[in-house]
Amino acid sequence: MENLREKLEYHQEKDYLIPNVAIKNNNLDSYQIGKYGYLRLDYLKRNKKGYYTELMLEGALPEHIVDIDKEANMHVKNIIKNLAKANNVDEMLKQSSPFELVRLMNNFKNTAEEIVLKELIYN
Repeated sequence: MENLREKLEYHQEKDYLIPNVAIKNNNLDSYQIGKYGYLRLDYLKRNKKGYYTELMLEGALPEHIVDIDKEANMHVKNIIKNLAKANNVDEMLKQSSPFELVRLMNNFKNTAEEIVLKELIYN
């Protein structure tokens, strides 16, 4: 612990020494975190406090959240596409029975989200 204190630089504000600590900017400011990123962040805060703290201290939490969000979105899209292909959902169904198409696509989305939540978010 003493080594860390020696490595840090401090500045003085009134009677206090404040460490000069800054968060690394990984050019993640432009990415808008979505549903899955926030779900992962909430899960880590509530259930994996040690891992959450480790990521925070290393400055890797934003990158982790963005990676999980991107990967989850990609997996959901791929699963929906594969389920639609396996169940012969195409333009013909769209023209003949649009409500059936909406029902099926909603089911596919729910299924895909359940898979992604179990595999990526809550593990």
